[in-house]
Amino acid sequence: HYLAWKRLADELQITGFTREDNRRQRGVSRMASLEIVLEKADRVYTEEEKAELAERKNNYYLELLEHMDESAVLKNVKEVLSGLKERGLLLAVGSASKNAPVILEKTGLLPYLDKISCGLDTTKSKPDPAIYRLAAQALGVRPRDCVVLEDAALGAEAAKAAGMFCIGYRNPSSGNQDLSRADLVVDNIEDIPVETL
Repeated sequence: HYLAWKRLADELQITGFTREDNRRQRGVSRMASLEIVLEKADRVYTEEEKAELAERKNNYYLELLEHMDESAVLKNVKEVLSGLKERGLLLAVGSASKNAPVILEKTGLLPYLDKISCGLDTTKSKPDPAIYRLAAQALGVRPRDCVVLEDAALGAEAAKAAGMFCIGYRNPSSGNQDLSRADLVVDNIEDIPVETL
């Protein structure tokens, strides 16, 4: 995402778009992410122009996805997912991204999941709890029986607003996210208490 947004910012001659700005885009919709880029613009864009810019960024992102494969998956993720599946737990992804299904397929994670709730299902992005509530509904489980793994502050806030238990993961690529809303915080994926879940 950073590379696609950076390319757009460069084309618009917006200077100073940084990885820190990109971290603020985690868990929010495409249009909300665009607003973060445009904060540094020297002009105001119409809604029509914004829609075109968001679509242009998405096309750049889709080009980059062509090269994505299983090497993009964090270490130990597949082992943790396998452990959860072996224990009979239902697994879903709740993502604001409309590209979530493609990403999950390209990274080889799709077989581990029972459902996907994404930006194709709702226009609301985190911290709104809609994406997590839709995932619970798709799984046929009550929100209070769900556990969310989140690496972004807005995602943790959304999980708690949905009435779910939240495990915060201090993902090094997410920067210094405020995970204080999470019920439990882990530094490594393998530290997730699979047996307890």
